[in-house]
Amino acid sequence: MATAEELVAFRLDAAEKSGGTSTPHIKDFILRLISPMEGVRKVLDFGAGKGELLTILSEKFPEWLLTGTDIMERPVGLGGKINWHQQDLNNSWRPGELFDLVICSEVIEHLENPRQLFRDLFALIRPGGRLVLTMPNQESYRSLLSLWWRGNHVSFVGDCYPAHITALVAQDLQRMASEVGLRDLRMEYSGIGCIPKLTRFSWQGLSFGLLRGKRFSDGMAIVARKEFVQ
Repeated sequence: MATAEELVAFRLDAAEKSGGTSTPHIKDFILRLISPMEGVRKVLDFGAGKGELLTILSEKFPEWLLTGTDIMERPVGLGGKINWHQQDLNNSWRPGELFDLVICSEVIEHLENPRQLFRDLFALIRPGGRLVLTMPNQESYRSLLSLWWRGNHVSFVGDCYPAHITALVAQDLQRMASEVGLRDLRMEYSGIGCIPKLTRFSWQGLSFGLLRGKRFSDGMAIVARKEFVQ
């Protein structure tokens, strides 16, 4: 059995192999989801990786108080006003403050216990605050074809392991969010998806933007709210 130190080293190596980043499409997707939100000031990027999203948020929303946490060390060059906590996200973390908005982008597929993750995220959101969680969409035609042909979803084959270890679908997110008490659940899809075996091309490009939604998007999100305590 691996020691605690060996387990942390394995998780850190997996995180570094993943690159600590997401595609520009995912970052644009998140901005589309959060830009209409009101009453946001304190924001946590849970699983912030290289801090790229935090940098974008600091430029677009300079009035926001931003915090990032990740198993990786504080990124070099991250703005000094952005708080950073190095933390193994497989373990519960309580920083002693609550956030108006928690963003958990392309993280859940890296972690060992998704239900524990939802419990942890819920505990970090202030009453009335929101969660935006994104992950690969396992129900796109591209991912379903990979499951049928190669025996696993497209984001979980080959070199995707050991970075990607937990494959979930929309219903899983809805159930876990409801279990912890999140409400006003809404599923969203990135609207960007590659064509199987022809990944230089997108469904949207060939259809002039008509093909979107669940089957034609490589990314998905759940948006939810933590209710006020009565």
